[in-house]
Formats: sequence, structure tokens, C-alpha cells
Amino acid sequence: MLAPLDPLLRHSARRTRDIFASCPDDSLKQDEKSAHLHLAVKIADEYKHYRELPPALLAQQGPVGPARPKQPPSSQKLITAGPSSDTSRMIAAIDNTPKAQPSTFATSNKLSEALTLHKTTRTVKPTYHPPWKLVRVISGHLGWVRSVAVEPGNTWFATGAGDRVIKIWDLASGALKLSLTGHISTVRGLAVSPRHPYLFSCGEDKMVKCWDLEVNKVIRHYHGHLSGVYALSLHPTLDVLVTSGRDASARVWDMRTKSQIHVLSGHSATVADVKCQESDPQVITGSMDSTIRLWDLAAGKTMVTLTHHKKSVRALAIHPTEYSFASGSAGGNNIKKWKCPEGAFVFNFPGHNAIINTLSVNPEGVFFSGGDNGTLTFWDYDTGTPFQNMDDVPQPGSLEAEAGVFCSTFDATGTRLITGGADKTIKVYAEQSQ
Repeated sequence: MLAPLDPLLRHSARRTRDIFASCPDDSLKQDEKSAHLHLAVKIADEYKHYRELPPALLAQQGPVGPARPKQPPSSQKLITAGPSSDTSRMIAAIDNTPKAQPSTFATSNKLSEALTLHKTTRTVKPTYHPPWKLVRVISGHLGWVRSVAVEPGNTWFATGAGDRVIKIWDLASGALKLSLTGHISTVRGLAVSPRHPYLFSCGEDKMVKCWDLEVNKVIRHYHGHLSGVYALSLHPTLDVLVTSGRDASARVWDMRTKSQIHVLSGHSATVADVKCQESDPQVITGSMDSTIRLWDLAAGKTMVTLTHHKKSVRALAIHPTEYSFASGSAGGNNIKKWKCPEGAFVFNFPGHNAIINTLSVNPEGVFFSGGDNGTLTFWDYDTGTPFQNMDDVPQPGSLEAEAGVFCSTFDATGTRLITGGADKTIKVYAEQSQ
């Protein structure tokens, strides 16, 4: 028969208490010390910066509430605090008010000096450019003018439009010289070769055509795009043509053999613009997926992907002499300048709040941006300063909404700007003489 557990348990508990009572234990002190430390850290974290106002603000503060009497009258009794808790005692011990740090700027004068210096270091004086004015409006197309290209000899230029026709115009007089038919949808891209008697065109009908300008006929077709072709560019030194379009790819073609050298894939949406240049990156593409890619032409691979734009990139412009390029998109801070070859971001061109459809830059550093809402801005390319804002005036009979600018290019001299728009006209702008 087992003994009852109750008396045993009581006896055991008594013996245990006797044993531990005889040994002094530090655990209680340890607990107190850690609580003290924890409280100190918490006070320092939460209240360090708010215990006392800076001297400058303290000086501005007036007395708040009624003034406290220095000595209480004998009739009044002071209220004495009761026994304080451990926590309040610990707070009183910890609360060593920190010394106010003096301001770096001893006087407001020093601060204003520093701000002035900061301002002067940032201000860069832009180059003076004479204002531009509209000198000619050419009508003839029956659809939106989507592409324009000037011939290297600077005697004529070509335009392509939504009426599926490519028209050749005399640059000096604006007279129509020739109409080329062959596309079965909007002509979206044009380029005239500086080394051959060829005109290249591409359109929403998936076609890329090479026209021989000696006989004014199509002599080659470049088959491969799976959807509409939105842009094309000729390489300045190689017999290579690069096209891009709605199938989210850019394709590199051998001009002579019509064979496809590379498919530059990587974009996830329409590649709205493509540009070629002599040095790396030899191909630059801007896409509706809001990225810009710089391509290694030999390998057919992406060198750099630029993801600074928030919305679709619709236009690119390479500076003719400076090793840099600009890109335009929709949304705020929508025009950006980049440095080649690594694609380093230089600065934003601020202020043109529209969907940017076209960009052009001339050798003198006049940079043009054309918007979907008919706004035109001329900038100093070096500093990003706008020096002229204009509005595209739709031709009589057009809707106000048809003021959009879709394409632009400077002529070979850089003194005339040709734009194509939604009112089916081509407008020529020129620098105003002094």
C-alpha cells in the first residue's frame, strides 16, 4: 500500500524552500539589471530627439500657461508624492538630458551663402538658339502622316501615311514629285540609303520593301515579321537594315541577300522605334514595355536594358556628332538623355507633358520633341533647357483633336525641320533669321 502523496509533497516543498533560502541568489538582481537596461534603451530610442527643443526654436517659444509661483504661500500645502514605483525610480535615474548640439550653420547668413553656392554649381547656361517658325504646310496625303525621311543630297524628302502611299516631295518648293504605291496598309517607317539609290519602307502590312529609285520600283522584300512593322533604320557603314514592330522583336537583315541575320528578341511588347549607329551600341530599340535595349550587333544579344521610363517608349533620337541619344515616352519626366556606350542616364528634359511620338536632334544641339496632343517643344540638347514651345495648328477642315505630331526629321543642314501629323499635312519649320 503506497503512502498518501499529499504529506510527502508538503514535506518536499518545505525542504526545497529551506535549501534555496540558505543560498543567496543573484538572479533577482540580474533581472532588475536587465529591466533597467531594457528601459534605458527604449527611452533613448523613443525620446532622445524630443526631450528638448533646439536653442533656435526654444528662443521663439513664448511662455505656455500661467507662471508657476517661486515659493508657495504658507497657507498652501505642497502635495507630496507617495511611495514611487520601481519603474519611476529607474526612469528618474536614467533621464540624463542630453546637451543640445550646436547647428552646423552658426548664423542664417552662413546658411544662405551655402544655398547660393549650391545654386550656382547646378546652374549651367544653355547655348542660345534662334526661335523656329512655321514656313510651309504641304497637303496631299489622305491619311495620318506617320513617317518622313530626307534624302542625303538634301534635294527631296519622302513621307509615308495612312493612305498607304509613299510620296516624294521637293524640299525647296514643297512640290510633289512622285507617288509610290505598293503597301496595303499604313506606311510606318522610311529610310533613304546614303550609299545606294535605295529607299526602304515598312508598314502595318508586315512588309519591308526596298525601292530602287532609278526605276521607282520595289526590287526586294524582306519577309519575317509576324505583325505590323513600326520602324526601320539603316546602319551607317554596313549593308544592314534593322526593322522592329508589333511582334516584340527587332530583325537585322542583309540588305543585298534579303536574309535575316538576327532576330533581336527580349522585349515583351511592341518595339516602337529602332536606331542604328556606327559605334557600340550599334542598335538601340525602344519598346512599349517601357524599356530601352542596347544591342551587341555581332552577337545579336542585349548588352544593356534601361528601365528608367515608367511608360511605353515610343521615340529615340541619336545625336549626329555627340556620343549620346535621347528617348521619349508617355508620362512625367518622359524625355531622357543617355550617354553611350554603357547607356548611362544623364538627365531628364522636364516639362513636355504629353505622349511623345517623335524626337529629332540636329548637329547644332537643337532638340525637338513632338507630342500626341499637338504640342511641340524645342530644347537645348546640352543642358535640357526648353527655349521654345509651340502648338501644331490643324489645317482648316480638321478636327481640333487632329493636332498630333507623329514623325519629324531635320534636313541634312539641320536648318529645316519637317513634321508629319494627324491633320494629314506635312509642316516645314525653319530657324528665324536675325
